Amino acid sequence: MLSMTGYGAAQTTQEGVAYAVEVRSVNHRYLKTSLKIPEFLQFAEAEFESLLRRRIARGSVNLSLRIRSQSAAALRPLDMSVVQAYVDQLTQAKIPTGVQPTIDLAAIALLPGVSDAAVFDEETRTRIAEVVTRVADQALDALIEMRRVEGRSLADDLREIVGQIRSEIDSIAVRAPVVVEEYFERLRNRVGLLMQAAQLELEADALAREVAVYAERSDISEELSRIRSHLEQFGELCERGDQVGRTLDFLAQELLREANTIGSKSNDVRIARSVVVMKGLVDRLKEQVQNVE
Repeated sequence: MLSMTGYGAAQTTQEGVAYAVEVRSVNHRYLKTSLKIPEFLQFAEAEFESLLRRRIARGSVNLSLRIRSQSAAALRPLDMSVVQAYVDQLTQAKIPTGVQPTIDLAAIALLPGVSDAAVFDEETRTRIAEVVTRVADQALDALIEMRRVEGRSLADDLREIVGQIRSEIDSIAVRAPVVVEEYFERLRNRVGLLMQAAQLELEADALAREVAVYAERSDISEELSRIRSHLEQFGELCERGDQVGRTLDFLAQELLREANTIGSKSNDVRIARSVVVMKGLVDRLKEQVQNVE
């Protein structure tokens, strides 16, 4: 089992150029990717997208690539006429009295039109793409390992909650037959008193028919059986390394539906209390499952 929360980073230096990749992920219903890469490396965006989709199935994933070069050959010429135009516009701005303005030339150098984007031949593009893809792959290795560690913790929590739900189901299963017996005794005593006061006799099978109707109406054996089946499947999925988050979420919803049905059928205080506890446990399941890939 993998969590959808994680972080990974990797870096390398090739021919005087430093490459650093950071990848972060949080939970999301589907796979959502966001890339932050230098403008002159936009040609590698499709490769990054493909890599993320091969390695990750679900989650909101943010990948950031930073490149630093100490080589003078990496410097791009600035169009000084464009720089001057930006400065002229800034100096014409109305400044509040008492404010001493400053112009950040480094920030101006990043503005559109100041410098041309780097142009690479096909061989250079291929070499850069190979380097950044390799570094990104290493960062994803670290991310997935963190997601795996978190996933083991999630699986432990889910198994513990499933065990608590099983305990409540066992209590309900023991209590359910007793409820019918107690209803029969209460009904017989009440009817007996009424018939005695009215000096009437009740047909022999009338009471049995009434109890049978009550037992049929309040029968929760099918719901208990389905819940046990869902819990068994839930436990099996927790042991798998596949993408099981959506299936677990569906099972949690089914557990809640069955618990609601038991609550609506039962007219017993003890069972009602167990149902309340069970619904709280299922809510915890649903919350934890939201983080499972």
